[in-house]
Amino acid sequence: MNMIDFVKGKIVELSPMSVVIDNNGIGYSMLISLQTYQALEGKADGIVYIHHHIRQDDEEYYGFATKDERELFELLIGVSGVGVGSARMMLSSLSAEEIRQAILSDDVAKIKSVKGIGLKSAQKVIIELKDKIVKGEGADSTEIFAAGHNEIVEEACRALIMLGFSKQNVNKAVQAILKANPKAKVEDVIKSALKML
Repeated sequence: MNMIDFVKGKIVELSPMSVVIDNNGIGYSMLISLQTYQALEGKADGIVYIHHHIRQDDEEYYGFATKDERELFELLIGVSGVGVGSARMMLSSLSAEEIRQAILSDDVAKIKSVKGIGLKSAQKVIIELKDKIVKGEGADSTEIFAAGHNEIVEEACRALIMLGFSKQNVNKAVQAILKANPKAKVEDVIKSALKML
């Protein structure tokens, strides 16, 4: 789990590869994808969601304009043989939605079109992530997120997954509860879901 979830503040420096955000006089430097660069371009202030990557001899902060992009990055680096550089390259070459669609439709060519991703890696990404993407990272969770329940959905899902329930079951339960009761608070959603799961 990241100790720093996000940094919000003044954008001091921005390039297609990195961003520096000033938060209360501390400049946080983060590596970013082209997607995040495009989202931050032209803005004076911004919020960037952090992935803290630690290796034996090095540590780096990766920044993302959305939680969705960070989640996809973390899924990608979870695939054996896909490092942080390759994952960032994928998110710079394709949008998060294009990557999800390519995985769901077994589009090896699309993933292989990313510089540095070979046939084997592209196949691995599809095989290892297909279930995880179907289980609500993309398609079905965007529907409820769009309904303005964003934070409630995220908080409730995170809490339930941490309690050990599978993402697929959690998503179905949370969706059903919010459909029946759109004004439900986070704690109500969790309580109701615990009875269903």
